Amino acid sequence: MQKQFKGNSKNKKQEGDEGVRLNKYIAHAGICSRRKADDLIKAGQVKVNGEVMLEMGHKIMPKDKVEYRGKSIKMTRNFVYILLNKPKNFITSTSDEKGRKTVMDLVQNATKERIYPVGRLDRQTTGLLLLTNDGTLAKKLSHPSHGVKKLYYVTLDKNVTQEHFDKIKNGFRLPDGKVEVDEISFVEGKGKNELGVELHIGRNRIVRRIFEHFGYQVEKLDRVMYAGLTKKNLPKGKYRTLHAKEVIGLKHFQ
Repeated sequence: MQKQFKGNSKNKKQEGDEGVRLNKYIAHAGICSRRKADDLIKAGQVKVNGEVMLEMGHKIMPKDKVEYRGKSIKMTRNFVYILLNKPKNFITSTSDEKGRKTVMDLVQNATKERIYPVGRLDRQTTGLLLLTNDGTLAKKLSHPSHGVKKLYYVTLDKNVTQEHFDKIKNGFRLPDGKVEVDEISFVEGKGKNELGVELHIGRNRIVRRIFEHFGYQVEKLDRVMYAGLTKKNLPKGKYRTLHAKEVIGLKHFQ
């Protein structure tokens, strides 16, 4: 039977500190985002001082021992921010049960810290992906309320009609709700099957679903801008560490 560990009030008093919430501790250990950490705690995958902890708001003190899947983890304040230009055929995940290549294979030499991807790009989609161990920032960028803008370059199997272009531009409905893009335009000097789409909604496979709804197949999908970050001087399959100004920009992103 799993039992909840309630912590040690004496320990809190000795440390003269209120501690850190368990979900934040896990996120800052580079395991996952704070929201995902809540799921791990609920699933009984986290122990505090040898006992399964099911309370995500439990406060962790400096002397506490925290384990995830049997391995001790440590909160870090040495935050790392890696920008990757993801190529095709890589899964946006820290691991894959089927043994497929993941984005972590591409950044394995970037840092000794445990980082993880913020958001997702499907296997066939290329372009910008942020990886970090900053759980607070990951939560902010992932939450729909912050409206983080993304710009995609889309190549379709055929030309888009003016009727469909206008419907996408003006907004329409999919079975899971209304779709509103911030901007859509044809790529200058290219055919009517190549478009730029800017949006802030983050529903699963949303760009592909937009065009599939009107009978088009997406042949190429590339994310060329994410939260103000661009692919400038970043070849496909390569990564770089964000500059201090870029990190500040993300933290104050509106």
